[in-house]
Amino acid sequence: MVSEKIPSAAPSRLATLCIPLRLATGWGPYPKKLSLLAALMLILLRLSVGWQFYSEGTDKIQNGFDSSRFLSAARGPFAEHFHAVVWDRDGGLRLDDEATQRRWQWYRNTAGSHFGFDDAQQKQADQVLKRTLNQYQFVLDNNVDELAEIDFGRQRLADLAQRPERNDVTSLIGQKETIEREWRQKLDPILSEVDNAWENLQRDMNAVASDDQLRRHGHLELPPLRNQRIDTTVMDKFVPWFDCTIGVLLILGLFTPVAALAAAGFLFSVFLSQFPPATGPTSTYYQLIESMACLVIASTGAGRFAGLDSIIHAAFNRGGSHEQG
Repeated sequence: MVSEKIPSAAPSRLATLCIPLRLATGWGPYPKKLSLLAALMLILLRLSVGWQFYSEGTDKIQNGFDSSRFLSAARGPFAEHFHAVVWDRDGGLRLDDEATQRRWQWYRNTAGSHFGFDDAQQKQADQVLKRTLNQYQFVLDNNVDELAEIDFGRQRLADLAQRPERNDVTSLIGQKETIEREWRQKLDPILSEVDNAWENLQRDMNAVASDDQLRRHGHLELPPLRNQRIDTTVMDKFVPWFDCTIGVLLILGLFTPVAALAAAGFLFSVFLSQFPPATGPTSTYYQLIESMACLVIASTGAGRFAGLDSIIHAAFNRGGSHEQG
């Protein structure tokens, strides 16, 4: 009597657990008809895109990054979605007198605790706060008429946003763009003065601390007022590191399909922010083309050619072959 061998469930469980890694490095076998030259071009494409992402990321980390101006200029059917993530786009937070005073008073108290100010430094900190509040109040008092016009313009824009037919009528689209352009011409100079007051408060409050206090406790940032969890003040902190991470993964050829798909999605969102894109040096056609290149990299598993994905892919597919055997 021949006994049947009961297959072990362990290999199948292992294969299931390995599915995410196999997907991250390219599921299928190597293309059989891909020439050496084609493989070399895929390697060069992967390295080029990876280096571009890495260099962009390091530049943003070193020099700072602010996406608010770009997203504020978004146009097309998706413009409202991009405008919504711009921090304080309409100036409502920075022009809120009570909220600004509360935040600055909190910052002054936090600075005293953070640095451990003595009595003399506490008095200096109070003077810094008073001076900055006076600067802020001067800006508001000196622009009373302009602020009234800004409030009126904000209301007109809100009314137009409630009219869905505006996207189908050329005159309404032009009207909204004209109102918004004139509104921003009045708003931006005032916000610039307010931003200057915020920067002065942070700089002067940290200047009250001694060199030893700064060395021991570090520079104290003045966080902005926010009314939503995710906006450009949050995004701008992560985008540079996202760029660097994607760049490193593509250069190393590690988890290439995942990295390339993430890059493609990011670039395509940039393309949609200026839809339809205009021609010229600021056109987002470039992002669309690079997004398509990332999709090629992802779909071909380009990290398996002279990349670390080749090691992972070979190891797990070897394991799969043993299971089948």
